[in-house]
Amino acid sequence: MACCYPIALKLENRNCLVVGGGAVAERKVLSLLRSGAKVKLVSREVTPRLHRLIAEGRICWRQGEYRPADLAGVFLAIGATSCPETNRRLARDCRERNLLVNVVDDPENCTFYVPAVVTRGSFQIAVSTGGKSPLLARKIREELEKRYGPEYGELTELLGRIREKARREIEDGHARQELLAGLVDEQVLKLVQKGLWAEAKERVINNVRPCRRGQSPDGAR
Repeated sequence: MACCYPIALKLENRNCLVVGGGAVAERKVLSLLRSGAKVKLVSREVTPRLHRLIAEGRICWRQGEYRPADLAGVFLAIGATSCPETNRRLARDCRERNLLVNVVDDPENCTFYVPAVVTRGSFQIAVSTGGKSPLLARKIREELEKRYGPEYGELTELLGRIREKARREIEDGHARQELLAGLVDEQVLKLVQKGLWAEAKERVINNVRPCRRGQSPDGAR
């Protein structure tokens, strides 16, 4: 069997469908909302938390059974019901329409798998077993969460600001790449691993070479 092709999907303002209203569906809905997706929920009943999201207008809910018309305008769908037949119908309908679909606990009917993810702002580490062992992926994620704290999110944001400023101010592509390649050295990573964020940030900024305007890409003169 071929390996999966790992990607990171941009779901902001994309229409996504979740079929199911229980605890698993709730987790899927919350994950999609964190990604900026527009979520439509179809189920007969919903959890109290999902009901609050509906009342707040954060998700749309059609009370009832899944039907193919629910896929109109949808980019991605997730089947999270307790009825295997409903989940399989959803998967079949999505495949016929070339839509991305994930069915919880049913790898054979998925066109994508949801990895276990460590999230620190824009910094993310995803662990996938290709649907074979979600438990193993979760255990590894838990280990990674202990190692990679919020400081990695801060480092990512700092590097992102420097990169954007360098793209605006340094026209020479080779010079820009040379600058960016020198931002994070072994010492920076060691400082971050020790939780010494202020020192790590200072070293990153000191690694920035002056831009043509006499200002570092981070804005420090």
